[in-house]
Amino acid sequence: MNIKSLLIGSAAAFAAVSGAQAADAIVAAEPEPMEYVRVCDAFGTGFFYIPGTETCLKIGGFVRFQTSFGPNQSGASDWDAGTLVDINFDARNDTELGTLRSFVNLEYAADEDATGAGDSGFDIDEAYIELGGLKAGFFYSWWDSGINGETDVHGNITEFNSIAYNYDGGTWRAGISLDELENTGVANGALLKNVGHNNLGVAGTVGFSLGGVNVDVLGGYDNAAEEGAVRAILSADLGPGTLQVLGVWASDVNAYWSASEWSVAAAYSFKASDKLTITPAAQYFGDVNFNGAGSPDAWKVGLTVGYQIVDGLAFLGTVNYTQTDLVAGGHADATTGFLRLQRNF
Repeated sequence: MNIKSLLIGSAAAFAAVSGAQAADAIVAAEPEPMEYVRVCDAFGTGFFYIPGTETCLKIGGFVRFQTSFGPNQSGASDWDAGTLVDINFDARNDTELGTLRSFVNLEYAADEDATGAGDSGFDIDEAYIELGGLKAGFFYSWWDSGINGETDVHGNITEFNSIAYNYDGGTWRAGISLDELENTGVANGALLKNVGHNNLGVAGTVGFSLGGVNVDVLGGYDNAAEEGAVRAILSADLGPGTLQVLGVWASDVNAYWSASEWSVAAAYSFKASDKLTITPAAQYFGDVNFNGAGSPDAWKVGLTVGYQIVDGLAFLGTVNYTQTDLVAGGHADATTGFLRLQRNF
Protein backbone atom coordinates (compact mmCIF):
# COMPACT_ATOMS: atom_id res chain seq x y z
CA MET A 1 0.00 0.00 0.00
CA ASN A 2 1.45 3.34 -1.05
CA ILE A 3 1.19 6.62 0.86
CA LYS A 4 -1.57 8.01 -1.42
CA SER A 5 -3.88 5.03 -0.85
CA LEU A 6 -3.30 5.21 2.92
CA LEU A 7 -4.25 8.88 3.07
CA ILE A 8 -7.42 8.41 1.00
CA GLY A 9 -8.55 5.47 3.11
CA SER A 10 -7.95 7.29 6.39
CA ALA A 11 -9.87 10.35 5.18
CA ALA A 12 -12.85 8.22 4.12
CA ALA A 13 -12.98 6.45 7.48
CA PHE A 14 -12.76 9.76 9.36
CA ALA A 15 -15.54 11.28 7.26
CA ALA A 16 -17.84 8.29 7.90
CA VAL A 17 -17.33 8.45 11.66
CA SER A 18 -17.66 12.25 11.77
CA GLY A 19 -20.82 12.17 9.66
CA ALA A 20 -22.48 9.70 11.96
CA GLN A 21 -21.58 11.75 15.06
CA ALA A 22 -22.74 15.02 13.43
CA ALA A 23 -26.06 13.53 12.47
CA ASP A 24 -26.60 12.43 16.05
CA ALA A 25 -25.45 15.73 17.62
CA ILE A 26 -27.34 18.30 15.50
CA VAL A 27 -30.95 18.01 16.62
CA ALA A 28 -33.16 21.08 16.17
CA ALA A 29 -35.17 21.88 19.34
CA GLU A 30 -38.92 22.04 18.86
CA PRO A 31 -40.22 25.59 19.53
CA GLU A 32 -42.64 25.90 22.44
CA PRO A 33 -46.15 26.61 21.22
CA MET A 34 -47.23 30.22 21.73
CA GLU A 35 -50.63 30.80 23.32
CA TYR A 36 -52.24 33.75 21.60
CA VAL A 37 -55.11 35.70 23.16
CA ARG A 38 -58.37 34.35 21.82
CA VAL A 39 -61.50 36.43 21.28
CA CYS A 40 -64.48 35.37 23.40
CA ASP A 41 -67.82 36.17 21.77
CA ALA A 42 -70.03 34.32 24.26
CA PHE A 43 -70.79 37.44 26.33
CA GLY A 44 -70.70 40.21 23.73
CA THR A 45 -68.00 42.34 22.14
CA GLY A 46 -64.72 43.21 23.84
CA PHE A 47 -64.21 39.96 25.76
CA PHE A 48 -61.14 37.74 25.42
CA TYR A 49 -60.06 34.50 27.07
CA ILE A 50 -57.59 34.81 29.92
CA PRO A 51 -54.69 32.61 28.66
CA GLY A 52 -54.81 29.12 30.10
CA THR A 53 -58.40 29.42 31.32
CA GLU A 54 -61.95 29.35 30.03
CA THR A 55 -62.73 32.67 31.74
CA CYS A 56 -63.57 35.65 29.53
CA LEU A 57 -62.39 39.13 30.50
CA LYS A 58 -63.36 42.59 29.31
CA ILE A 59 -61.52 45.79 30.26
CA GLY A 60 -63.26 49.12 29.74
CA GLY A 61 -63.83 52.55 31.23
CA PHE A 62 -63.68 56.25 30.47
CA VAL A 63 -61.82 59.50 31.07
CA ARG A 64 -64.07 62.45 31.92
CA PHE A 65 -63.40 66.17 32.17
CA GLN A 66 -66.19 68.26 33.65
CA THR A 67 -66.76 71.87 34.62
CA SER A 68 -69.67 72.48 36.99
CA PHE A 69 -71.31 75.81 37.75
CA GLY A 70 -73.71 77.08 40.40
CA PRO A 71 -73.65 78.49 43.95
CA ASN A 72 -70.75 77.25 46.10
CA GLN A 73 -69.49 74.57 43.74
CA SER A 74 -66.06 74.57 45.38
CA GLY A 75 -65.94 76.49 48.64
CA ALA A 76 -67.02 80.02 47.79
CA SER A 77 -66.41 79.52 44.09
CA ASP A 78 -69.36 79.31 41.70
CA TRP A 79 -67.54 76.95 39.34
CA ASP A 80 -65.36 73.88 39.66
CA ALA A 81 -63.42 71.72 37.20
CA GLY A 82 -62.50 68.09 37.74
CA THR A 83 -61.22 64.98 35.96
CA LEU A 84 -62.40 61.44 36.60
CA VAL A 85 -60.68 58.22 35.49
CA ASP A 86 -62.81 55.06 35.48
CA ILE A 87 -61.53 51.52 34.75
CA ASN A 88 -63.61 48.37 35.05
CA PHE A 89 -62.84 44.64 34.82
CA ASP A 90 -65.62 42.22 33.88
CA ALA A 91 -64.80 38.48 34.14
CA ARG A 92 -67.31 35.77 33.17
CA ASN A 93 -67.50 32.06 32.50
CA ASP A 94 -70.27 29.51 32.14
CA THR A 95 -70.96 27.00 34.93
CA GLU A 96 -73.58 24.34 35.59
CA LEU A 97 -75.41 26.92 37.76
CA GLY A 98 -75.35 29.66 35.13
CA THR A 99 -72.94 32.45 34.28
CA LEU A 100 -70.37 33.23 36.99
CA ARG A 101 -69.40 36.90 36.91
CA SER A 102 -67.10 39.14 38.91
CA PHE A 103 -67.09 42.89 38.27
CA VAL A 104 -64.76 45.57 39.65
CA ASN A 105 -65.04 49.27 38.84
CA LEU A 106 -62.20 51.55 39.99
CA GLU A 107 -62.21 55.34 39.90
CA TYR A 108 -59.74 58.10 40.58
CA ALA A 109 -60.93 61.69 40.86
CA ALA A 110 -58.64 64.68 40.43
CA ASP A 111 -60.60 67.60 41.85
CA GLU A 112 -59.06 69.90 44.45
CA ASP A 113 -59.85 73.45 45.49
CA ALA A 114 -57.35 76.22 46.16
CA THR A 115 -56.58 74.83 49.64
CA GLY A 116 -55.74 71.35 48.34
CA ALA A 117 -58.95 69.86 49.72
CA GLY A 118 -61.74 68.42 47.62
CA ASP A 119 -62.85 65.13 46.16
CA SER A 120 -59.50 63.87 44.89
CA GLY A 121 -58.70 60.25 45.60
CA PHE A 122 -59.10 56.60 44.72
CA ASP A 123 -62.49 54.91 45.03
CA ILE A 124 -63.91 51.42 44.50
CA ASP A 125 -67.11 52.38 42.74
CA GLU A 126 -68.46 48.83 42.48
CA ALA A 127 -67.22 45.32 43.27
CA TYR A 128 -69.47 42.28 43.23
CA ILE A 129 -69.89 38.58 42.44
CA GLU A 130 -72.82 37.29 40.43
CA LEU A 131 -73.97 33.73 39.76
CA GLY A 132 -77.14 33.28 37.79
CA GLY A 133 -79.56 35.76 39.36
CA LEU A 134 -77.75 35.98 42.72
CA LYS A 135 -75.60 39.06 43.30
CA ALA A 136 -73.45 39.96 46.33
CA GLY A 137 -71.03 42.80 46.98
CA PHE A 138 -70.90 46.59 46.79
CA PHE A 139 -73.02 47.91 43.93
CA TYR A 140 -75.61 50.47 42.84
CA SER A 141 -79.18 49.72 43.86
CA TRP A 142 -82.27 50.12 41.69
CA TRP A 143 -82.72 53.54 43.31
CA ASP A 144 -79.78 54.77 41.22
CA SER A 145 -81.76 54.49 37.98
CA GLY A 146 -83.82 57.52 36.99
CA ILE A 147 -85.23 59.13 33.88
CA ASN A 148 -83.37 60.62 30.90
CA GLY A 149 -81.49 63.87 31.24
CA GLU A 150 -79.65 65.39 34.20
CA THR A 151 -82.52 67.19 35.91
CA ASP A 152 -84.39 64.67 38.07
CA VAL A 153 -83.71 63.63 41.67
CA HIS A 154 -84.65 59.94 41.86
CA GLY A 155 -82.97 58.43 44.92
CA ASN A 156 -81.00 59.09 48.05
CA ILE A 157 -78.09 56.80 48.90
CA THR A 158 -77.71 54.53 45.88
CA GLU A 159 -74.73 52.28 46.76
CA PHE A 160 -74.81 49.56 49.40
CA ASN A 161 -73.12 46.35 50.44
CA SER A 162 -75.99 44.10 49.44
CA ILE A 163 -77.23 40.65 48.61
CA ALA A 164 -79.76 40.68 45.79
CA TYR A 165 -81.62 38.30 43.54
CA ASN A 166 -82.77 39.31 40.05
CA TYR A 167 -85.10 37.48 37.73
CA ASP A 168 -85.37 38.55 34.08
CA GLY A 169 -88.03 36.77 32.07
CA GLY A 170 -87.71 39.04 29.05
CA THR A 171 -91.17 40.60 29.10
CA TRP A 172 -91.19 41.00 32.87
CA ARG A 173 -88.55 41.15 35.59
CA ALA A 174 -88.35 41.24 39.38
CA GLY A 175 -85.78 41.51 42.15
CA ILE A 176 -85.24 41.80 45.87
CA SER A 177 -82.23 42.97 47.90
CA LEU A 178 -81.04 43.18 51.49
CA ASP A 179 -78.98 46.37 51.94
CA GLU A 180 -76.60 47.35 54.71
CA LEU A 181 -77.51 50.93 55.58
CA GLU A 182 -74.07 51.72 56.91
CA ASN A 183 -73.68 54.74 59.22
CA THR A 184 -77.08 56.17 58.41
CA GLY A 185 -79.98 57.15 60.59
CA VAL A 186 -82.82 59.60 61.02
CA ALA A 187 -83.08 62.28 63.71
CA ASN A 188 -85.24 65.40 63.91
CA GLY A 189 -86.69 64.81 60.48
CA ALA A 190 -83.33 64.81 58.69
CA LEU A 191 -81.14 62.06 57.30
CA LEU A 192 -77.94 61.84 59.33
CA LYS A 193 -74.70 59.88 59.03
CA ASN A 194 -72.33 58.42 61.59
CA VAL A 195 -74.99 57.70 64.20
CA GLY A 196 -73.07 54.63 65.34
CA HIS A 197 -75.16 51.78 63.97
CA ASN A 198 -75.30 49.71 60.80
CA ASN A 199 -78.91 49.04 59.88
CA LEU A 200 -80.79 46.90 57.41
CA GLY A 201 -82.86 47.93 54.43
CA VAL A 202 -85.02 45.90 52.08
CA ALA A 203 -85.72 46.89 48.48
CA GLY A 204 -87.83 45.18 45.86
CA THR A 205 -88.65 45.88 42.23
CA VAL A 206 -90.94 44.55 39.52
CA GLY A 207 -91.25 45.67 35.91
CA PHE A 208 -92.30 44.74 32.40
CA SER A 209 -91.52 45.73 28.81
CA LEU A 210 -93.95 45.42 25.94
CA GLY A 211 -94.08 47.13 22.55
CA GLY A 212 -91.78 50.04 23.40
CA VAL A 213 -93.39 50.62 26.81
CA ASN A 214 -91.49 49.95 30.06
CA VAL A 215 -92.88 50.14 33.59
CA ASP A 216 -90.76 49.70 36.73
CA VAL A 217 -92.11 49.84 40.30
CA LEU A 218 -89.63 50.02 43.19
CA GLY A 219 -89.99 50.04 46.96
CA GLY A 220 -87.55 50.38 49.85
CA TYR A 221 -87.96 50.01 53.63
CA ASP A 222 -85.47 51.48 56.13
CA ASN A 223 -85.55 49.30 59.26
CA ALA A 224 -83.85 51.91 61.47
CA ALA A 225 -86.17 54.76 60.51
CA GLU A 226 -89.15 52.40 60.27
CA GLU A 227 -90.10 54.34 57.15
CA GLY A 228 -90.21 53.49 53.48
CA ALA A 229 -90.66 54.83 49.96
CA VAL A 230 -92.18 53.64 46.68
CA ARG A 231 -91.36 54.82 43.18
CA ALA A 232 -92.64 54.11 39.67
CA ILE A 233 -91.17 54.98 36.27
CA LEU A 234 -93.08 54.78 32.98
CA SER A 235 -91.09 54.93 29.74
CA ALA A 236 -92.59 54.91 26.23
CA ASP A 237 -91.26 55.45 22.72
CA LEU A 238 -93.11 58.47 21.35
CA GLY A 239 -92.35 59.99 17.95
CA PRO A 240 -88.62 60.65 17.46
CA GLY A 241 -87.84 60.23 21.15
CA THR A 242 -88.69 58.67 24.49
CA LEU A 243 -91.12 60.05 27.08
CA GLN A 244 -90.54 59.15 30.72
CA VAL A 245 -92.61 59.90 33.83
CA LEU A 246 -91.52 59.33 37.43
CA GLY A 247 -93.50 59.39 40.67
CA VAL A 248 -92.28 58.79 44.24
CA TRP A 249 -93.84 58.86 47.71
CA ALA A 250 -92.28 58.37 51.17
CA SER A 251 -93.89 57.83 54.54
CA ASP A 252 -91.12 60.00 56.05
CA VAL A 253 -87.40 60.62 55.70
CA ASN A 254 -85.49 57.35 55.14
CA ALA A 255 -82.26 56.05 53.60
CA TYR A 256 -83.85 55.53 50.18
CA TRP A 257 -85.67 58.86 49.79
CA SER A 258 -85.48 62.13 51.74
CA ALA A 259 -86.06 64.96 49.24
CA SER A 260 -89.78 65.40 49.90
CA GLU A 261 -92.93 63.58 50.92
CA TRP A 262 -93.83 63.11 47.25
CA SER A 263 -92.52 64.08 43.85
CA VAL A 264 -93.38 63.79 40.15
CA ALA A 265 -91.02 64.28 37.21
CA ALA A 266 -91.12 64.03 33.42
CA ALA A 267 -88.53 64.08 30.63
CA TYR A 268 -88.65 63.79 26.86
CA SER A 269 -85.43 62.64 25.18
CA PHE A 270 -85.57 63.91 21.59
CA LYS A 271 -83.22 62.37 19.03
CA ALA A 272 -82.58 65.41 16.82
CA SER A 273 -80.01 63.54 14.70
CA ASP A 274 -77.81 60.46 14.86
CA LYS A 275 -75.39 62.42 17.04
CA LEU A 276 -77.53 65.03 18.82
CA THR A 277 -79.97 64.32 21.68
CA ILE A 278 -81.97 67.06 23.44
CA THR A 279 -83.79 66.34 26.71
CA PRO A 280 -86.04 68.89 28.45
CA ALA A 281 -87.24 67.81 31.91
CA ALA A 282 -89.10 69.07 34.98
CA GLN A 283 -89.77 67.89 38.53
CA TYR A 284 -92.07 68.99 41.36
CA PHE A 285 -91.42 68.26 45.06
CA GLY A 286 -94.37 68.27 47.46
CA ASP A 287 -93.77 69.02 51.15
CA VAL A 288 -89.99 69.12 51.41
CA ASN A 289 -90.27 69.29 55.23
CA PHE A 290 -92.39 66.14 55.53
CA ASN A 291 -95.37 67.79 57.26
CA GLY A 292 -93.07 70.20 59.07
CA ALA A 293 -93.73 73.88 59.65
CA GLY A 294 -95.11 75.54 56.56
CA SER A 295 -94.90 72.38 54.38
CA PRO A 296 -93.01 74.18 51.58
CA ASP A 297 -92.80 72.81 48.04
CA ALA A 298 -90.14 73.08 45.33
CA TRP A 299 -89.85 72.68 41.57
CA LYS A 300 -87.07 72.25 39.05
CA VAL A 301 -86.75 72.57 35.26
CA GLY A 302 -83.78 71.82 33.07
CA LEU A 303 -82.37 71.05 29.65
CA THR A 304 -79.71 68.46 28.79
CA VAL A 305 -77.88 68.27 25.45
CA GLY A 306 -75.73 65.34 24.38
CA TYR A 307 -73.59 65.18 21.25
CA GLN A 308 -71.53 62.26 19.94
CA ILE A 309 -68.46 64.03 18.55
CA VAL A 310 -66.76 60.93 17.17
CA ASP A 311 -66.92 57.26 18.03
CA GLY A 312 -65.85 56.99 21.68
CA LEU A 313 -65.92 60.73 22.43
CA ALA A 314 -69.07 62.55 23.60
CA PHE A 315 -70.14 65.93 24.97
CA LEU A 316 -72.86 66.35 27.59
CA GLY A 317 -74.13 69.63 28.96
CA THR A 318 -77.00 70.55 31.26
CA VAL A 319 -78.50 73.61 32.93
CA ASN A 320 -81.16 73.45 35.67
CA TYR A 321 -83.20 76.03 37.58
CA THR A 322 -84.57 75.15 41.04
CA GLN A 323 -86.99 77.19 43.18
CA THR A 324 -87.82 76.25 46.79
CA ASP A 325 -90.49 77.83 49.00
CA LEU A 326 -89.35 79.23 52.34
CA VAL A 327 -91.26 78.70 55.58
CA ALA A 328 -90.99 82.42 56.38
CA GLY A 329 -92.37 83.33 52.95
CA GLY A 330 -90.88 83.96 49.57
CA HIS A 331 -88.56 81.49 47.90
CA ALA A 332 -84.91 80.62 47.23
CA ASP A 333 -83.68 79.82 43.75
CA ALA A 334 -80.51 78.52 42.13
CA THR A 335 -79.17 77.84 38.64
CA THR A 336 -76.77 74.91 38.30
CA GLY A 337 -75.30 72.73 35.57
CA PHE A 338 -72.18 71.27 34.02
CA LEU A 339 -70.27 70.83 30.76
CA ARG A 340 -68.72 67.39 30.28
CA LEU A 341 -66.32 65.82 27.79
CA GLN A 342 -65.98 62.03 28.04
CA ARG A 343 -63.85 59.52 26.16
CA ASN A 344 -65.13 55.94 26.52
CA PHE A 345 -63.04 52.87 25.80
